[in-house]
Amino acid sequence: MLKSKKTTVICTSIVVITLIITLLFINGKRLGVEEVHANLPYEDSLFSTDKVHNIDIVVDEADFNEMLENAMDEEYVTCNVVIDGNVVKNVAIRTKGNSSLSTMANSDSDRYSFKIEFDHYEDGNTYLGLDKLALNNIIQDNTYLKDYMSYQMMNYFEVDSPLSSFIWITVNGEDWGLYLAVEAIEDSFIDRTYSNTDGELYKPDSMNMGGGGDNKAPKNMPAPENIPEGMEVPEDIKEMLEKAPENLNDVQEEVGQVSTEKNPEVSTDSEINLETKQLGDNREDFKKISPSGMGGGQSDVALVYTDDEFDSYSNIFDSAKTDVTDTDKVRLIESLKQLSEGENLSEVLNIEEVLRYFVVHNYLLNFDSYTGNMMHNYYLYEDSGKLSMIAWDYNLAFGAFAMGGSPSNSKVDNSTSLANYPIDTPVSGTTLEDRPMIGQLLSNEEYLTKYHELFSEFITEYFDSGVFEEEITNAISLISPYVEKDPTAFVSYSDFLEASSQLKSFCELRTESIKEQLKGEIPSTSEGQSEDSSSLIDASEINIESMGSNSFGGRGDNGENRRQPVDENIGELSEKEQQSESTNLSGKTEDSNREATFETLGGKSLKAEEVPDKENINQTERWEDRRDQKSEADNSTNVPTNPGVDTSQRANEDKISERRGQMEDGVKNLDVQSKNEEFYIVGASLLVLVLGIVVVKKYKVHR
Repeated sequence: MLKSKKTTVICTSIVVITLIITLLFINGKRLGVEEVHANLPYEDSLFSTDKVHNIDIVVDEADFNEMLENAMDEEYVTCNVVIDGNVVKNVAIRTKGNSSLSTMANSDSDRYSFKIEFDHYEDGNTYLGLDKLALNNIIQDNTYLKDYMSYQMMNYFEVDSPLSSFIWITVNGEDWGLYLAVEAIEDSFIDRTYSNTDGELYKPDSMNMGGGGDNKAPKNMPAPENIPEGMEVPEDIKEMLEKAPENLNDVQEEVGQVSTEKNPEVSTDSEINLETKQLGDNREDFKKISPSGMGGGQSDVALVYTDDEFDSYSNIFDSAKTDVTDTDKVRLIESLKQLSEGENLSEVLNIEEVLRYFVVHNYLLNFDSYTGNMMHNYYLYEDSGKLSMIAWDYNLAFGAFAMGGSPSNSKVDNSTSLANYPIDTPVSGTTLEDRPMIGQLLSNEEYLTKYHELFSEFITEYFDSGVFEEEITNAISLISPYVEKDPTAFVSYSDFLEASSQLKSFCELRTESIKEQLKGEIPSTSEGQSEDSSSLIDASEINIESMGSNSFGGRGDNGENRRQPVDENIGELSEKEQQSESTNLSGKTEDSNREATFETLGGKSLKAEEVPDKENINQTERWEDRRDQKSEADNSTNVPTNPGVDTSQRANEDKISERRGQMEDGVKNLDVQSKNEEFYIVGASLLVLVLGIVVVKKYKVHR
C-alpha cells in the first residue's frame, strides 16, 4: 500500500513538472522567461576578424558580364561560391547599391558591390546559417576602414548592427579585389539578434526611384563637384538634379557646404545661428512633432506622424522586409503617433537600445542617414509596438557625406567643426523636431542624462581602454598587403596608408572633444559652439577629403581601371581548387568522369551531380521581399533557358550543354532550425504528459 502511494505521488509529480515545462516553452515570454540563442556557426567563421577571408565566385562568364553590363537592373544570376574552402551551390548574385551604383555604372570600373542570396533558389539553403551576404566594394573610402570600424564600434557597444569582416574576392579563380563582407539584415540577422523573432522589419527610405533592387539615388540630391574622371554622375541623375526644387538648395546655402580645403577662409557675413534649425537648451519648447518642412512626402521616413492613412507611410510599408498585415500597419502608425507626441516614450521605444544606437551613430558623423537630409541607411524593427533602430551603411561616416554633413560652426575650418560636432544637436541639413526618434529623447531630461551616461561609458570602455587603438592598428596591419595588391582598387596604396593614419588621428581628436563636451568644457550644441568656439579641439591638420568622400569618388593615384579579365574557363575553379575534391564543383575529378564527393560545410562528404544549368531553376524577378517572392517562385511556370556552360577548354571534362536536374543531395548546411526544435520539444513534452496521465490512471485502476 505504501509503495503504491509513493508511486502515485512520483507519477503525479512527473505529470506536473512536464506540464510546467510545456507551458514555459509555449508561453515563456509572457512568463518572463528569456530565450537564449546559441551562436550561429557563421558568426565565428565568416565574420572572424583575425584574418582576411576568401570567396571564389564560380559563374558562367556570359551571365556575369551581362549582370555587370546591366548593373542598374540588379537582376540575380546563378553561381556557386567557395567561401574559405567551403562550397555552397546554386546561389544567386547581383549588383547592389544606392547612388554609388549609379556612380559605378557610369564609370570605367566593374568593381561593383554585390549581394549573394544563398536561399534564392532553394529554400533553407544557407552558408553556416547565413541567408544573405553583402559584399561592399568600399567605394568613396580611401581608408578601407569606415564601414568596418563603424560596425566594430556598434557591436562592441551592443547596438543592433550587422557583423562584418574583410574578404578577398576571386571570380572563376581570378583576383577581383578586397571587399567588406557584411551580414545582410534578413532572417538570419533577426534570429541572431532578437529573442522574439516575430517582429516586423522595415527599411524606410526617402530615395525610392524605382528600378530593381535598392534605390538608386536620392531625390533633390545636389550634384557633387570635382569628381575624378570616369566617376561622373550619370546623365539621368544630372537631369533629375536640374529639376530639383530650390528649397533644398536654400537649406544648404543656410547650413553651408563641406569645404574641400583644410583651412577655408571664412567671412563674417557667413556666420549663422544653426539653433534656428536645431533644438537648443530650451527643451521645454519641444512640443508635438510637426511634419512641416518635410518635402516630397518623406516625413514617414523621418518617423514623423502625419495621419492614420496607410498611404502616408508608403516609404515604410513598401520597403517592409517581413510580411506586414493591416494590423501591423495600424500598430506602427500608433507608435509613431505616440512618439511624435513625446508621451510615455518607453511604451513605444526600446529606450536603451535606441540611445545606444545614437551614441555610436552620433560619434561616427554619418549624415547619409536618419540624422541627415537624405533619410535612409537604417532599418526599423517593431515588436509589439516598440521600435528599435538597426545600423546600416557607414562608408560615408566621419564627415565624408558632403551633401548635408556640413560644419556646425562656420567660424572654424571643416575638420575642426566635424571633430567637435555637437553631441546634443547631432543632425545636419534638418532639425531635431523633424527627427523625433532622436529629438524626443534629447528633449526629455531623463533620457538626455541617460544619453550622456551611455556616451561616457562608450568613450571610457572603447577608447580610453585601448580597444580602439588595438582594433584599428590590427585592421590596418591585416589588410595592408591586400590593399597593395588589389587589382581594382579605387585608391593607391600610399593614399590608403595616409588616409588610414588620418582616420586614426581624427578619432583621437573626436574622442577628446566629446569628453570635454560631456564635462561642459566644450559646448554640446550648435548654438553654444557658434557663440563661443574658443574651447574647440583644433583638428585643422586633418584632411577629411583625403579619407574619401562622396564628392571625390575615392580614387587615388592609381584610379585607373585595373580589373583583371574574367577567367575564360567559364564556370570553372582555379587550378588549386580543381585539385581539391572539396571544391570540385563540376562533380568530376580531373582524371575521370566518375562522380566526386564534396566536403560539406559540416565536415561530412556527400555525392553531388554536375552543376545545374539555370534552365532547371525557377527564377523569379527581383526578390526585394524575400518571403513574398518565395511564394511567387513556387508558383512560377516561366523557366528561363541557358545556353549551357562551355567547358571545351578542359580536355578531360564533358561539355555541359544539355538540360540537367538540380542536385539530388545538394550541399547540406548548418542552419539552426529553432522553430523545428521548439516543435519537437513541445511535442515530446505533450507526449510525456499524456503518458503520465495514462500511467496514473492505470495505477488507480490496478489499486
